[in-house]
Amino acid sequence: MKKAYIPLLVIGTSLIAVGCDQKLPNTTAPAATSTAAPVVDKADAIASVNGKYIPKSTLANLEKEIAMRGQGQSIPKEKLIEELIQRELLVQDAEKKNLDKTPEVLANIDDAKKSILTQADVQEFMKNNAVTDAEVKAEYDTKVAGEKATEYKARHILVKTEAEAKKLLAELDKGAEFAKLADKNSLDGKESQNGGDLGWFVASQMVEPFSKAVMALEKGKYTAAPVQTQFGWHIILREDSRAQTPPPLEAVKEQLTPFLQRKKLQTMIESLRKDAKVEILVPLKDEPAKAQEMPAEIAPAMPEEAIPEEATTENAKAVEEKAAVVEEKAAAEKPAEKAKKEEKKH
Repeated sequence: MKKAYIPLLVIGTSLIAVGCDQKLPNTTAPAATSTAAPVVDKADAIASVNGKYIPKSTLANLEKEIAMRGQGQSIPKEKLIEELIQRELLVQDAEKKNLDKTPEVLANIDDAKKSILTQADVQEFMKNNAVTDAEVKAEYDTKVAGEKATEYKARHILVKTEAEAKKLLAELDKGAEFAKLADKNSLDGKESQNGGDLGWFVASQMVEPFSKAVMALEKGKYTAAPVQTQFGWHIILREDSRAQTPPPLEAVKEQLTPFLQRKKLQTMIESLRKDAKVEILVPLKDEPAKAQEMPAEIAPAMPEEAIPEEATTENAKAVEEKAAVVEEKAAAEKPAEKAKKEEKKH
């Protein structure tokens, strides 16, 4: 009994695109994109299709791509080899039909070549301009450790209206306890169970009106007037503040490194752009659509009182008759359209 091989062409086509941060596979380019196809020895091949060898490197690249994108998916080697044989058969069949010389295929090959060359250039640049530990440390000292951010500890009471907020402020002014008023009145379910406690936060974590109010308060003071945000009306109590402790270098190194890589790459591209002669040949903004002109045979509308009653009656009858014809035509066409849709489903 012959083994049934599952075609993997769908997998293969989905693996063509390779991200800039991944190794570029050494796949053999189509014949149309190179001046001379690399010579493959039999010892370095996994199979022969009509006398043409498929190199071992092609299988190795396919295995890497599946491992990289398949999230742990494992496919037997025999199925991968069969997949590469199927691809080679299709390539040879396409070449027999001269499909490799059609404008559409040549355009696609050119696009693929440009994409691969773009990735290759990026990877070559990254290899020769790797981010150093000293650069990471400098970025950390400037952007992380160097930032003297302040953390705030606060409570708040959130209500729907300004009138409600002012009523609660009056109670606070008379000596009411902030936490108890928050538990009883705050709209935020979580915070109404803990006295409106927001814990420690930096100003950027809150909406602007709220953060500005917190920063303007003195320690132990609450807002003299309600603060409005998109969530409602707040009464805010600033309990404490402290200088924010920056995370250690090792904790943010993995985030800083790719950021610096992109920064270097962007600088390189900007340099290329500056030295290049670039001419943009199309409008940068789409032109607004022109208003549809009125057909010449349609006369401007006349005042209603200027239209004879007989003409109005005749026009109304004509419209009704035309509408009836359209409805009959649509009803006749619907079964045909439905049949076409059913046919497409099958």
